[in-house]
Amino acid sequence: MFDYVVPEDMVGKLEVGDRVRIVLHGRSVSGWVASFGLSEDGFSDIDVTRLLSIVKIQGRGPDADLIRLFAEVRSRWQGRLRSLYVSATPTNLVETFPTSRNAKDRTVFASGADSSVFSCVKSGLNALVRRGPTVSPLASVLGAAVNGPTLVVIPTVTRARLLAAALKRQGLSVALLPDEWANAAGGVDVVIGARSAVFARVPNLCAIVVIDEHDDSLQEERTPTWHARDVAIMRAKLQQVSCILCSPIPSVTAAHWALDQQLIADEQRELAEWPTIQIVDRSVDDDWPNSLVSSALVAEIRDHSRRVALIYNTKGRAKLVACAACKVLARCSTCNGAMNITSESLFECGRCKETRPQVCLSCSAGKFAVLKPGISRLREEIARAAGRKTDDVVEISGKSKDVVDVSKMLFIGTESLIHRLKDVDTVVFLDIDQELSAPRYRASEIASTLLIGAARLVSRSSKGRVLVQTFNAQHPLLKAISDKKIDAYIASESASRIAMRMPPFSSLAQISGAAAPGVVALLQDQSGISVSAENQGTFLIRSESSQHLSAALDKIDLPKSARYKLVVDPPRV
Repeated sequence: MFDYVVPEDMVGKLEVGDRVRIVLHGRSVSGWVASFGLSEDGFSDIDVTRLLSIVKIQGRGPDADLIRLFAEVRSRWQGRLRSLYVSATPTNLVETFPTSRNAKDRTVFASGADSSVFSCVKSGLNALVRRGPTVSPLASVLGAAVNGPTLVVIPTVTRARLLAAALKRQGLSVALLPDEWANAAGGVDVVIGARSAVFARVPNLCAIVVIDEHDDSLQEERTPTWHARDVAIMRAKLQQVSCILCSPIPSVTAAHWALDQQLIADEQRELAEWPTIQIVDRSVDDDWPNSLVSSALVAEIRDHSRRVALIYNTKGRAKLVACAACKVLARCSTCNGAMNITSESLFECGRCKETRPQVCLSCSAGKFAVLKPGISRLREEIARAAGRKTDDVVEISGKSKDVVDVSKMLFIGTESLIHRLKDVDTVVFLDIDQELSAPRYRASEIASTLLIGAARLVSRSSKGRVLVQTFNAQHPLLKAISDKKIDAYIASESASRIAMRMPPFSSLAQISGAAAPGVVALLQDQSGISVSAENQGTFLIRSESSQHLSAALDKIDLPKSARYKLVVDPPRV
């Protein structure tokens, strides 16, 4: 922060949040107005005669409410304030706002609105809305918008455009960010965009709706690594408006925040909001014992009338090992993570690094097989099993930018298939255990995101279904989507997080870089802070709460030349 004098010709024109041109160290640079004050009131501790003046007002930026929010976000996730100002500022210079286009009569939107959401927002309450993946979030957004201007945050820009178009057809005025930032600031019924839209300038804000709050796309990858869901909760509390979170399978963080304020459809309705999901237990399939091809999969791909997408994340994240005798996956007895073969006689958990002898906990056998073929060989195997030529099986990866040949009926690739295909009858997860057993505490939540995406993809087909192949059919997530008992999964996952002291029941941060050992040494002296042993130059810091962690990090006093990277709430731990 730097102090500057406001020239007389700018008094009354300059506002908090405006983007201005200033001189700093002899260079002309852009900045933002964070606050005003009078010199006689001691606003600046520098003699006013030594201060430079603001050169020019460039355009409008975030308002005072957002600047107060930035302070909380910076305290929670550390990092530089500048990145938050950039996220909340339009890419082009905006000098004036257009006339407000807010509806005078909002009752015209009520016909398609979710009455439960409407009542919550009208009463100023927060809520977690759980609707199946085949249900459009349009009704939830309308339920909020009937009460007043609403900010909607959704994982991708593509989905934001689609929902914006649907809202316009309902007669609402909509501003799609980032292109229509000025319209949003001028006043519309709904402001919608991807994760950075959570910092949108919205006059007379009434409610914030976060769609698919469980999605990883809502977390900023650069420092500070804020999550749009958590920022929305912060902003709603700061501005005293309602926050509505939506998800077919809520994250533990959202469920813990909402507690009993959850809007859930009745059992029969929830069943109808999911497509057919079939769990294929590979441990009882004797026809294809050493392959990712199962009897259920063969029946699916031999039906040439169905368009089938096979998902197999070859990058893996966990090398799966199964008992050769009983086919049960080798799992850690401490955290239930996947075990890797690290020596001739030992397993090591990829998640908590626990080691144990190579003995099956189910049948005590000592012979194991590694389950991970290459995708090229798998493509050939799939083609033979389907009775088709190899060229008839289209391979799609995340790096591939080629146009998908829609004339084909069989596709194989990574999870990018979910986003690149349309009109699919069946989605098959060849090996969901790769995701469920990955060495990170949020493994099942990340897997749930894939399952939700697959369910939405096949819902466009009248005969759509999802096949999930696994050696762990009793996993709480798979049981939940199979039996539609989402509450049981959330309870199980919450209990596991509590036992392992993982978020949201604690706070985590990762630190790396040349100065990381020095930071760790200072943190270890503070009560309530624990630091893991170094792993490839990275340390993991754990605290009882985000507030306690922020306070501990704020106490660190290092020279400006110290270089280290701090990631609060690391997404892949």
